[in-house]
Amino acid sequence: MKLIRDMRRRNPNLGMVELWHRLRQRGYTRRPESLFRVMRKLGLFPPQKKKTVYHPKPYEQMTYPGQRVQVDVKVVPRKCISDPELRLFQYSAIDEFTRLRFLAAYPEQSTFSSANFLMRLVRWYARRGIRVECVQTDNGFEFTNRFSNSKRDFPTLFEVTDAQLGIRHKLIRPYTPRHNGKVERSHREDQKRFYSCRSFYSLDDFARQLAVHNRRSNDFPMRPLSWLSPCEFAVQYV
Repeated sequence: MKLIRDMRRRNPNLGMVELWHRLRQRGYTRRPESLFRVMRKLGLFPPQKKKTVYHPKPYEQMTYPGQRVQVDVKVVPRKCISDPELRLFQYSAIDEFTRLRFLAAYPEQSTFSSANFLMRLVRWYARRGIRVECVQTDNGFEFTNRFSNSKRDFPTLFEVTDAQLGIRHKLIRPYTPRHNGKVERSHREDQKRFYSCRSFYSLDDFARQLAVHNRRSNDFPMRPLSWLSPCEFAVQYV
């Protein structure tokens, strides 16, 4: 015990294996595992720093349609596309209060597509009597340059379009997709009810099938809406 204490006191920064090796040269006969247990019992390890615990903020419930709309992009599974060189993307918007969704098909995932989708979703919700006040997205480069090394100080076309339309753009905490949980959950439902049994031959074909799926999903009853569909629930407030 005294040998271990003295060696640790003289060499406080030595690693376990090197410390054990030097002790062996001075007559220590036990294995490194045994040395570790003895040192832990003697309190020879520095106290660990307490990790900062992240306490998530309570979810802010929306109180009227259009108060906040979640936006995200889903990559269409390759097995659903007949042309191996074709890439398809589903842009999705869901109103947090009414769960009313707007879906659109695009051939690329870019800030140009995102800006175009934003203008389309604003018009789509406006035709249903809903004024979009805020859109919430993740930190992808199609929405923001927040994590870009070279373009951090330059707004994306999506952010410029937000400002022109007078819409507030809210970014979620990095690496926490649950903050965009409603649109993420809707994508899982799309995978189960739509992409698992469909094939697409072109962008136009995908757009037509997606429009039909969009209408059906907005007419589907949901438990959070007291088993009303988003369309039935939205009519009560607009």
